[in-house]
Amino acid sequence: MGDSLRDQLRKAGLVTDKQAARAKQELERQQYRQKKSGRAVQADQAAARRQQAEKHQSAKAARDRQLNQTRQEKAAARARAAEIRQLIEQHRLPVLEGEQLEYFNFVAGRKIRRVAVDAERRERLRKGELSIVWFEGRTAVLPAAIAERVEERDQRAVIPFQEAPEQVDEDDPYKDFVVPDDLRW
Repeated sequence: MGDSLRDQLRKAGLVTDKQAARAKQELERQQYRQKKSGRAVQADQAAARRQQAEKHQSAKAARDRQLNQTRQEKAAARARAAEIRQLIEQHRLPVLEGEQLEYFNFVAGRKIRRVAVDAERRERLRKGELSIVWFEGRTAVLPAAIAERVEERDQRAVIPFQEAPEQVDEDDPYKDFVVPDDLRW
């Protein structure tokens, strides 16, 4: 029983040598085609895997670029904050203390804040020679030139101060009577 089925069929006389050779040849052709198409399928699969790997790699590179950009933006923001902090610490006018002080009120965010001033500072604030800076929850009074440099780095840090132009109503019976700014009740 060591013979193959083909040999057994030939010995039994059911198949001729020519038919057996043709069957063998057909079987080899079929195996060759399968092997060849298998290689093509494997090549297609390899190409698909390669394409998927490239797509994955490009997506990873895009994520990495985005993360890098975010990190750089955060680092730049920290650097700007450090520059602002340094400008404020170096150029801030000393905090006034004493009994003859008044308070200058200003709006920071949604709250009304105040800073202690004397008559000279109040006048310089009104003229625009001094500016108020609100940064990291602290108030500082700076010269206008330094405040401009702070504003270049962070526009929200400098408190804009503009005197409202006085609108005089022509029908106002008290238009000739001016109320002084320093009036105390």
